[in-house]
Amino acid sequence: MSRINTPKNIQEAPAAAQPLLEAVNKQLGSVPNLFRITSNSPHTLEGYLTLNGALAKGTLPAATRERIALAVAEINGCDYCLAAHNYLGQNLAELSREEISVNRRGSSLDAKAAAAVEFAATLVKQRGKTSKTDFDAVRAAGYSDAQIIEVIGHVALNTLTNYLNETLQTIVDFPSIDAISAA
Repeated sequence: MSRINTPKNIQEAPAAAQPLLEAVNKQLGSVPNLFRITSNSPHTLEGYLTLNGALAKGTLPAATRERIALAVAEINGCDYCLAAHNYLGQNLAELSREEISVNRRGSSLDAKAAAAVEFAATLVKQRGKTSKTDFDAVRAAGYSDAQIIEVIGHVALNTLTNYLNETLQTIVDFPSIDAISAA
């Protein structure tokens, strides 16, 4: 059970959040629990959706964004985000189970994507304090200044949802995923 109210539907959410949830519903065809629980603070929901939308317009491929989300969720221990991004990774980004397993361990089977995922994992583990070697590795893989900043943005975005879901104990409404030791 979640620690705070999760509105059962859009109409039960605060009035200021309802148009935002309608937009989520239009885009996804449903309103996952993350969005409904976050709607308790319409401003936080708006901030999340705005940053998510802006980063989606960036130059990082969707598959790399999902890879980063999986690595960050694993490091932060967010069961909700692991389930959600496992589902999205497989069904939207078309990542293989093997790729998802490697992503959860902070890397990728794709050499260029590995540099971004490893950099993202280091950002989380080191709380933003990366070494010159860490930075040079992502740069050497061919990432531009803008893309490096996008990686940092995706780490921040995913950390926000990880913290929301873990603190609020959001009920997972995506297919469950095994612990990494069984993955």
